[in-house]
Amino acid sequence: MKALRSHAVGGPETLTLDEVESPVPGPGQVRVAVKACSINYPDVLIIRDMYQFKPPRPFAPGGEASGVVDALGEGVTEFKVGDRVIASTGNGGLSEQIVVDTGRLWPLPEGVSFEVGASLMLTYGTNMHGLLDRGKLKAGETLLVLGAAGGVGLSAVELGKAYGAKVIAAVSSEEKAQAARDAGADDVVIYPQAPFDKDQSKALAEAFKAACGPNGADVVYDIVGGDYSEPALRSIAWEGRFCVVGFPAGIARLPLNLTLLKSCDVCGVFWGAWVAREPKANAAHIAKLFDLLKTGKINPKVSATFPLARGGEAIQLLADRKAIGKVVVTMD
Repeated sequence: MKALRSHAVGGPETLTLDEVESPVPGPGQVRVAVKACSINYPDVLIIRDMYQFKPPRPFAPGGEASGVVDALGEGVTEFKVGDRVIASTGNGGLSEQIVVDTGRLWPLPEGVSFEVGASLMLTYGTNMHGLLDRGKLKAGETLLVLGAAGGVGLSAVELGKAYGAKVIAAVSSEEKAQAARDAGADDVVIYPQAPFDKDQSKALAEAFKAACGPNGADVVYDIVGGDYSEPALRSIAWEGRFCVVGFPAGIARLPLNLTLLKSCDVCGVFWGAWVAREPKANAAHIAKLFDLLKTGKINPKVSATFPLARGGEAIQLLADRKAIGKVVVTMD
């Protein structure tokens, strides 16, 4: 089989398409013939050794995939050969076949494409946990989403609307603003390119406040970091919740006096670690997620697809922060 693998620390251009032996499933595992693998920002980081997990090399990036079960390990009864499945892989998805523990597999709902199936778990799973468990978002509240046009951002907009919030989407271009509006955003702030001086930072804070309204944002969902975080924090509501999700613009330095003045919380969103600790709670979220998909309240946007040999280009799109919605690598 073929796999797009990282042999040395570096960017997407360092990945090589290798011919490797097909993996054999062990007890409690199945082998999946991968049909689609979505690309997420952790894939940008993991090949540079900048992610929380550092798998031994060589390895294939790709944290979520969909495909068809083609072999069963000993003791597996939950799945059968031929089942269409979604796999949460951590890494390894940019391979024609992958071995997965059954606890990290879900049936792919009928009528859902492999491309959409591969675009569900990491983004929507992260946001179900981030918005509901960490942000404690309630109907009628105001949600400000930074980086609202990427895979995580657009799904946060959709979920915010599905749970009854007023959603303000913050993005870097009019094209991304339209994508956020199409996903249901009530208003959009288009921010300039960082870095910001004090006046630019203040101006962005005022733009966030104007969009969020006089009470501010009950939940700030920060997928961007860097110089964008402080202006967003300045727009937070009394006793609001500031959710730290990612740092493509760099790790922010927040003035903690603002948390006192607004009596607000700053909380981290680390879905992967939470899933390992709370598998039953995650399973309940995934069941709700499938219900939202079935009823049309969410609709993952796949904006670009690439063949496996060009998977590095897909990762580069995210590294350049040019992706809108989900970017998917397909095996066919």
